[in-house]
Amino acid sequence: MSYTLSTADHGCSPPRLAIPRRYNAADDLIGRNLANGRADKTAYIDDGGQYTYGELARRANRVSNALGALGLEREQRILMCVHDTIDFPAVFLGAIRAGIVPVATNTLLTQNDYEYMLTDSRARVAVVSAPLAPLFEPLLGKVPTLERIIVAGATGGDNALATLLANASDAFEAVDTTCDDACFWLYSSGSTGAPKGTVHVHSSLIQTAELYGRGVLGIREDDVVFSAAKLFFAYGLGNGLTFPMSVGATTVLMAERPTPESVFRRLRERQPTIFYGVPTLYAALLASPEFPKRGDLRLRACTSAGEALPEEIGKRWEERLGVSILDGIGSTEMLHIFLSNRPGDVRYGTTGKPVPGYEMRLVDDEGRVIEEADVTGELQIGGPSAAMGYWNNRDKTRATFQGPWTRSGDKYSRTADGYYVYAGRSDDMLKISGIYVSPIEVEACLIQHDAVLEAAVVGLEDESRLIKPKAFVVLKPGVTPSPDLAEAIKQHVKGHLAPYKYPRWMEFVDELPKTATGKIQRFKLRALGANR
Repeated sequence: MSYTLSTADHGCSPPRLAIPRRYNAADDLIGRNLANGRADKTAYIDDGGQYTYGELARRANRVSNALGALGLEREQRILMCVHDTIDFPAVFLGAIRAGIVPVATNTLLTQNDYEYMLTDSRARVAVVSAPLAPLFEPLLGKVPTLERIIVAGATGGDNALATLLANASDAFEAVDTTCDDACFWLYSSGSTGAPKGTVHVHSSLIQTAELYGRGVLGIREDDVVFSAAKLFFAYGLGNGLTFPMSVGATTVLMAERPTPESVFRRLRERQPTIFYGVPTLYAALLASPEFPKRGDLRLRACTSAGEALPEEIGKRWEERLGVSILDGIGSTEMLHIFLSNRPGDVRYGTTGKPVPGYEMRLVDDEGRVIEEADVTGELQIGGPSAAMGYWNNRDKTRATFQGPWTRSGDKYSRTADGYYVYAGRSDDMLKISGIYVSPIEVEACLIQHDAVLEAAVVGLEDESRLIKPKAFVVLKPGVTPSPDLAEAIKQHVKGHLAPYKYPRWMEFVDELPKTATGKIQRFKLRALGANR
């Protein structure tokens, strides 16, 4: 199913982009490529092989039929915890074509995290990559709604995705959905650490592709794209699925963790023209002795999101490769980037200007809109890809989605000529390697250690001006601080939370600064840490 851009209003349309009322996102993304003669063009390259758009369409149809054979019905949910292989787009799109709602989750979490998400979403089926299956198998019978675990990448057995697909037909007619139907979920972390199921509608995906993918990035059919940010992220989902499929480009997928070695290998071997990264990764790539020479790669565009890109990193990257980094900001709630630098208009140290189709405003602590330049306020966004809300969480939905405006929780100022400059968070949330981390969650884990009495976690800049967590720890009476104890406490956190959440630095203190009511004064700890 395809559509044309127009200025008409069909009920779900932002300015300049009209989407039919009857619309299925997966049917559009797959169908437009078949209709334009790309059935034999390579859509995806993963670690196991290459797959054409025709093969992807057949795989997605088999997923649709297989899920139906399991008894799943439209609007019911499946949880996905799948590495970046051909199985991700096949399952994600196959579910959507059947009107089933995929809930894509972070592959780096713990069993407790997955138990919470399965329980919260009431997913009947979980589709998980084989290395992650041991985390999920104990939850079968523990989570009341979970009926089946399907394993992607397994070689055989009744619960192997390959087995189910082999027994399914590759013909399927997409379910008749509307542009306002719930299409998929992504979980967004909250300030208390409890994830929130963010519900997006069918029209959201193509909105981001048209407004940012084509409108800013200028993605084309002849592009080869590679995203170090994974498909389960809102950022990675646009990078590696929505944007390339909207124009018939080719996507390189990588299941393993993005290290300088693994990223450079794909950049050299697959010669992508667009690379999507995050600031922490760009810093690691620049520090690597394997950094390529300017003529070794075919890149024409690079993007960054997830956390603010330090000016120095952007300039050093451009000096060494001759390609600028388009730094931008997006969110799970808005699905992709809504504020960005753009080709030919890059100002490092800023997040650029609003993506066409989105509106920005800055609001002060009293709720007044800030009109003056260089005054800091909370960034609020208006645009067509905003989520419909958080699942089963009315209070947080009301607090975040306020009429046409979505609160970002980010502080910004605006220069006199319209560029937005990041000034930090409105709450205590940290962005570590592009992923939100709740300091409260890390603190709760720290105090579970036998030696810890109290703990507070704040974000501080490292030598590359990237934010990392630092823990201030008060030990129990009689416990002596030491480097070995600090390392043991870090390992304790790594063993109980996703590894990226552990504090990079630890400082033992006699007491934590608090208000008269006992609330930790994190601003004092941030100042203390910065001074040291």
